[in-house]
Amino acid sequence: MAADKIAFIYALIAVLLWSTVATAFKITLEYMTPLQMVTAASVVSFAVLSLVCVIQKKSHLLLLELRKMPLYYVLMGLINPLIYYLVLFQAYKLLPASEAQPLNYTWAIALSIMAALFLKQHIRRRDWVACALGYFGVLIIATRGDLFGLSFSNPWGVLLALISTFLWAGYWILNTRRNADSVVSLVLSFGLALPILIIASFVWSDWSNIPWQGWAAVSYVGLFEMGITFLFWLKAMKTATNTALISNLIFISPFISLLLLSAIIGETIYVSTIVGLALIITGLLVQRLHFKKKLKP
Repeated sequence: MAADKIAFIYALIAVLLWSTVATAFKITLEYMTPLQMVTAASVVSFAVLSLVCVIQKKSHLLLLELRKMPLYYVLMGLINPLIYYLVLFQAYKLLPASEAQPLNYTWAIALSIMAALFLKQHIRRRDWVACALGYFGVLIIATRGDLFGLSFSNPWGVLLALISTFLWAGYWILNTRRNADSVVSLVLSFGLALPILIIASFVWSDWSNIPWQGWAAVSYVGLFEMGITFLFWLKAMKTATNTALISNLIFISPFISLLLLSAIIGETIYVSTIVGLALIITGLLVQRLHFKKKLKP
């Protein structure tokens, strides 16, 4: 019971921090381009994760892992943080955060589709139900409830938000190919992506006129979206005697996020967004259901 209480606290901290990042994204994008944002946030995240790696006495594993599979970690770095966050932040730039954030929650549904395609895993009946509910929710959010008119608020923004879910799902599928320490993998991925990001950002953007508010916001993103929040969640999952006790906490995050977006940056929260998000969450919960087979006498 004591372990579960500690796990619950770790999980709650992670969920509350993740609930704030959509607001931080929109604030940062007022001062930086998506490319600058990915670069600066990745620098912060790399520094934090490297420090954690040293504290946990895992720094000796970095070179060992890189020597074993250098091309694998280069690919991982290209996906996350480089391509995934570029696509995600561009989606946030084109869409209200209250729409982009719920769409991003369909990554778990995308994961089941990609697992069937690339890992040859069987798609269960409840996975199809989850897909139907989730993407119907996406349609409601994207059209702001105008289902018959099919008038999308921003087609490119919606497309990029959905592409980001498949990139994130693909990243985790690749993770299954390598049973390495999570912190070590992240440090290598971010470290290998940083030179490309830094060079690209200096070639295609101007860093000279960014105010302190932009630097503060992007540091928050690097610290809590890409950095220590993941470690809090990982710690919670490892501490809990039953992960089901804490895993469903993640579903309160998007609703808290909508409240923060409305309160802090004044975004309009449409009824269609809440309905669509409810359908997406319902689909994700359906995926987690366990049906007991009736035993024959």
